[in-house]
Amino acid sequence: MKEEISSACGPENTAQENSKRPDALTGCADPSLREAQSEKSATESKRPDALSGMVTHAMRMMAGTLLSRVLGLIREMLTAALFGATRQLDAFFVAYTIANLARQLLAEGALSASFVPVFSRVLETEGNVRARKLANEAVSVLMCGCALVIIAGILFSPVIVGIIAPGFAPDEKALAVALSRAMFPFLLLVSAAALAMGVLNSMGCFFIPSIAPALSNLAYILFLLASRRHLSVWNLAMAVLLGGFCHMMLQVIWCSRLKMPLRPVMPRRDDTQLRSMMALFLPYAAGLSLNQLNPVISRMLGSFLSAGSISVLTYADRVLQLPLGLFVITISQAVLPMLSRQNPENTAEFRDFARDAIRFNLFVILPVTVGLAIVSKEVVHILFYRGAFSEWAWGATATALSLYALGLPGMASNTVIMRAIYARRLPRAAIMVTGVTVCVNLAASLLLMRKLGYAGLALAGSSAFTAAALFAAYLLARDIGEKLSILETKWLARILPPLLLMGGFLLALKYLFPYPVNSGMLRRLSWLAVSVAGSIIVYGVSTIATHCSEWQWIKGALAGKRR
Repeated sequence: MKEEISSACGPENTAQENSKRPDALTGCADPSLREAQSEKSATESKRPDALSGMVTHAMRMMAGTLLSRVLGLIREMLTAALFGATRQLDAFFVAYTIANLARQLLAEGALSASFVPVFSRVLETEGNVRARKLANEAVSVLMCGCALVIIAGILFSPVIVGIIAPGFAPDEKALAVALSRAMFPFLLLVSAAALAMGVLNSMGCFFIPSIAPALSNLAYILFLLASRRHLSVWNLAMAVLLGGFCHMMLQVIWCSRLKMPLRPVMPRRDDTQLRSMMALFLPYAAGLSLNQLNPVISRMLGSFLSAGSISVLTYADRVLQLPLGLFVITISQAVLPMLSRQNPENTAEFRDFARDAIRFNLFVILPVTVGLAIVSKEVVHILFYRGAFSEWAWGATATALSLYALGLPGMASNTVIMRAIYARRLPRAAIMVTGVTVCVNLAASLLLMRKLGYAGLALAGSSAFTAAALFAAYLLARDIGEKLSILETKWLARILPPLLLMGGFLLALKYLFPYPVNSGMLRRLSWLAVSVAGSIIVYGVSTIATHCSEWQWIKGALAGKRR
C-alpha cells in the first residue's frame, strides 16, 4: 500500500509545490488514496494497543490460574491424606468424573464458545441494555437446559456408572450412583458460572473469573478441614457442591457490580441473537463431545500395552496441564472477546490480529516446549520419584512428557485459531477440526504403538494436535480469504536463534553440572530453579536482541496501555 501511494504521488512533487496544495499533509492528490492511507494508519495504530490489551488480560488470568493450580494441588494432597486410596474414594471419583464431564462438554466448552462471540458483538454494537437483556434470556435457557440434563442424569446414573465402572461390586456401584445423583446439580452451578465468566470477559474483566476456581478449591479445602472429625465420602460430595456455589457466586456478584446483573427473564422467540447463540451451541457441544474420545482412545489402546503404560501417560499429562492452563488456555480465553469485536467485513484486520495472537502464544509456549523436551527427566524425578514410583516409571513418564511437549505448539496455535473460528461463527469448521484431531490420533496411535508402545501413544497425541492446528488454519484462511502467514521467514529468523541458544544453555548445564539425582530435595530444586531462571534470562535477552515485537505488547501491557 505504501509503495502504491508513493508512486501515485510521484517523486517530482517538491515540498514547495506540496505546501500550496490542500492535501499537503498527506502528499497525495487522490482523496481515495488519502482515505486508504488514513484507514491503514488507524488500523496499524490500534492493533498494537489491542494486542497489549490481550496480553494484559492474559497476564491477569495467569496470576489467578497459578493460584488456582496451587490450591488444586493442595486439594488433591489433602484428599489423599484424609481418604488414602479406597474403594469408596474410587466410587467418588467415578461420580465426580461424570459431573465433571458434563461440565467440560456443556458449561466451560460449548457455552463459552457460543455465548461470548454473540454477546461481545451485541455489547459492542448495541450497548449495555441490549446485552443485559440477551444475557438474562440466556440465563433462562441455560437453567431450563441444565434442569433437563440434571433430571436425565439422575434417572440414568445407574447406566452411566455401569459403563464407566463395569468392575464395581453391587454395593460399590450403588454408592457411586448415589454420589453421582447428589453431585449432578454441580452442573447448574458451573454453567451459571461459565455464563457469568463470558459476560465478565466480554466486558474486559479477566482476573475475577481466573480466581473463581481458586475460591472453589479454597472452599473445598476449608470444608474438609472443618468436617474432618466426621469424615465420610459424602463430605467430598458436599465440598464439591460448596466449591461450585462459591465459584458461581463470586462471578455473579461481580457481574452485578459491573451493572450487568444476571436474572432469568422470559426469552423472546423472535430474538435473532439468542437464536444465533443456540444455533452455535449445539454444533460446538457435538464437537466437544467428539473431542472427549481422545483420552478414551489413549486409555483403551494403552490397556493392550505393558502394565503401567496408562499410568505413565496420565502422570505426563498431569505435568503438561500446568503450562497448558497457565499459558495456552489463559491467552486463548483473552483472545475470544477481542476477536469477537473485530469487524467481520474487515478481513485483513481480523487476520492480522489473529495471526499476531497466535504468534504471541507461540512466543510463550515454544521455550516451554524446548525446556520440557530437554529436562523432562529431571522434572519428573522431582515431582514423582518416591515410594512406589519405580525407576522404570521415572524414565517412561519422562519420555512420554518430552513427546507430549512436542505437541504444545500445535495445541497453542489450535486454541487461538479455534477461538477465531468461534468468533467468525463457524460451527461446522469447529466440528471438522475436532474430527481431524480424533482421526489422526487414532490412526497414528495404531501405527506407532506397535513399535514404540506408550511412547507411540504420546507421539500420536502430539501429531494429532499439530495436524489439527494446520487444518484449522487452512479453514480459517479460506473463510476470511486471507493467508494467515503465521510462520513468516522474518518472524522465524527472530524466534529460532533464541530458542537454539536456550536449548544450548540447558544442554551445557546438564553436561557441566549434572542433575544431583542422589542429593536432597533442596539441592535438586535449586538445580531446577537455576535451569528455569537461566533459560528465561537467555531467551528473554536474546529475543529482545532480535527485536521480537512481542516485547512491545508486553511493555504496553505493563504500562497499562489497553485499547
